[in-house]
Amino acid sequence: MAEAVRKSVTVKASVEHAFTVFTEELDTWWPRTHHIGKSPLKKAIVECRAGGRCYSEQMDGTDSDWGTVLVWEPPRRFVMAWQIGPAWQYEPDVAKSSEVEVRFTPEADGTTRVDLEHRYFERMDAGGEGMRAAVDGPGGWGGTLELYRARADA
Repeated sequence: MAEAVRKSVTVKASVEHAFTVFTEELDTWWPRTHHIGKSPLKKAIVECRAGGRCYSEQMDGTDSDWGTVLVWEPPRRFVMAWQIGPAWQYEPDVAKSSEVEVRFTPEADGTTRVDLEHRYFERMDAGGEGMRAAVDGPGGWGGTLELYRARADA
C-alpha cells in the first residue's frame, strides 16, 4: 500500500471561512498551471455537495472533469475522488482514482488547522507512485496549500 501524502497549514480564519475558501472559492487561489484541460484554465470549480463534480472550465469553452465529491460535511470535512490518472488524464472509474480528504479543525486562538490527506495511490496500479511523488513534491500540495493559506488569511 502506497503511503498517503499528508500536509497541514494553519489559517487565520474561522473554520467556516476556511472551509468556504477551500471549496466554494477554490478558483480564487488554485494555481492556473494546475489543470488537465486541453486549453488554459479559466475557472476551477467544486460543486459543493456529495456527488458534486470537481472540474475546470477551459478558455476554449470546454469543461474538464478531475474529481467527484464523495463526502460533504461543512464546515469540518470533505472528501473527493482525485480522478486524475498517472498520465495526468481524467480517470472516469472512481475505483482507479486516489482520494483527497480535507479536515478543518478550529483552534483555541481563533485560527483553523487544515489537514489534507491524499491517499490510495495504489488504486492507480504502476503509475501510482509517480502521482504520489508529484503531489508530494515542490509543485504539489505543499505549495498549493501555501496559496490557499494566503487567500484564507486575507
